[in-house]
Amino acid sequence: MAGPFDPVQREIHQDWANREYIEVISSSIKKIADFLNSFDMSCRSRLATLNEKLTSLERRVEYIEARVR
Repeated sequence: MAGPFDPVQREIHQDWANREYIEVISSSIKKIADFLNSFDMSCRSRLATLNEKLTSLERRVEYIEARVR
C-alpha cells in the first residue's frame, strides 16, 4: 500500500513544484524583457527628439557664425 512517502507521489509532487518554479521564472523573464523593450523604445524616442533639437541648434549657430563673419 502506498503511504504518504510513496516515491512516485513524491516525484510527482516535486515535478509540479519544479513546473511552478519554472513558470514563475519564465514569467519574470518575460516581464523583464517587456520592460527592457519599453525602455528601449522610450530612450530611442527621447534621443531622436534630442537629436532634432541639437540639429536645429547647430544650424542656428552656423547661421549666426556666418552672419558675424
